[in-house]
Amino acid sequence: MSHHSPTYAITIRLRYPDEAGQLGRITSAIGEAAGFIGAVDIVNVRDGLITRDITVNATDVEHGLRIIHSVKNVVGVSIVNVSDRVFLLHLGGKIEIAAKTPIKTRDDLSMAYTPGVARVCRTIFDDPEASFALTIRKNTVAVVTDGSAVLGMGNIGPRAALPVMEGKALLFKEFGGVDAFPICLDTQDTDQIVETVCHLAPSFGGINLEDISAPRCIEIEERLISRLDIPVFHDDQHGTAIVVLAGLKNALKVVDKTLTSARLVINGAGAAGIAITKLLAAAGAKNIVVCDRSGAIFAGRSDNMNSSKQWLAEHTNPEQQTGILSDIIRGADVFVGVSSAGALRQSDVASMAQDAVVFALANPDPEIRPEDISDNVRVMATGRSDYPNQVNNVLCFPGLFRGVLDVRASRVNDEMKLAAADAIAGIIEANELHPDYIIPSVFDRRIVQAVAKAVSDAALATGVARRRQKPAFQIA
Repeated sequence: MSHHSPTYAITIRLRYPDEAGQLGRITSAIGEAAGFIGAVDIVNVRDGLITRDITVNATDVEHGLRIIHSVKNVVGVSIVNVSDRVFLLHLGGKIEIAAKTPIKTRDDLSMAYTPGVARVCRTIFDDPEASFALTIRKNTVAVVTDGSAVLGMGNIGPRAALPVMEGKALLFKEFGGVDAFPICLDTQDTDQIVETVCHLAPSFGGINLEDISAPRCIEIEERLISRLDIPVFHDDQHGTAIVVLAGLKNALKVVDKTLTSARLVINGAGAAGIAITKLLAAAGAKNIVVCDRSGAIFAGRSDNMNSSKQWLAEHTNPEQQTGILSDIIRGADVFVGVSSAGALRQSDVASMAQDAVVFALANPDPEIRPEDISDNVRVMATGRSDYPNQVNNVLCFPGLFRGVLDVRASRVNDEMKLAAADAIAGIIEANELHPDYIIPSVFDRRIVQAVAKAVSDAALATGVARRRQKPAFQIA
């Protein structure tokens, strides 16, 4: 099903005689082409001609072209230009470097740069930990990708991935006050990626891995965690898992079920599916069955297996169920999909337990559309913003990194992930819970503060925080 979206918004600048009824004919033409009109602004009125900007949301690029063609056919109207609002937003990039300290005098220059900076360099040489207090490292995260698994586009490479990494950096700053910088690597060799990130690490307080294909992303993260003394976090895995757990905690409250007793089916055994499974198990889930294209994963299965799936075979599916998704989902309380559009059928959902919970998270199109199963599901979540209950990683990563940077954590452990999930879920009070409100809005400004505090407290409690009670450096 197509939706009008700002993703496909165009602004049409047109000029026409300033006559009664002409604007109505233009808007009617847009309506006949099924365009959704947003803003209508006058640019100028000169010599009996009026120039207007009309912003229209379309459903895709081709739909936008049809709208333009329909407007062109209105007698007396000439189109001056058409702007794609998404491309306008990206012109020149979405982020920039800004100076914190003005350089107005010779004294300013001598303190910010040579010769004064040498004293700071010597202090860091004597005490490397002082780099967190005396440089941007204190508040800076590298957003690293190789462009091998970008959104729903797949392997598009580092240059084409840069707009996404810029967007991630923008969200870090806007929501968490974290200075993030996009690092797009022109290699997809696992060893080279690990070595490169290790070489870059002294400039950053944390590493956020992004859009790296599975199963390589799992190995890359594990190797970097073992080698670096700053937190390494693959958001596609763990950010997704944290928000899923937060939403599921609230969803199960709505249907009066518990995580420990519920039967859960996860469809998709890639990086996200594995991370979700591990975090749900750490949170107390006892009965999880994971399915992939070959069906249920169980102990002894040999078809389409790897080391990560072997872990699933050994730690999930306690009843050793076999069969395809349609077999496994019968009687299940919860479905979590991180697979592909259309993977779940209406008959599958109808066979689930009463008061079923469905998280269909494939993007941009979910495993099944909410409107197709509204009669069979009590709580529904997707990854989209045009349906209720959006599972969006921006609920997690700005606050999580805010928390780890605040206490200079060396890593992100399970306790910190569970604390982040609890903090997100806890934003919604018990008396506010509703089938359409189990996950808070990404624009709820309470979230970052709550997640940051929960994560920093968990880091301190588990001994991975390096915040000192005395100054981290001495005046040289």
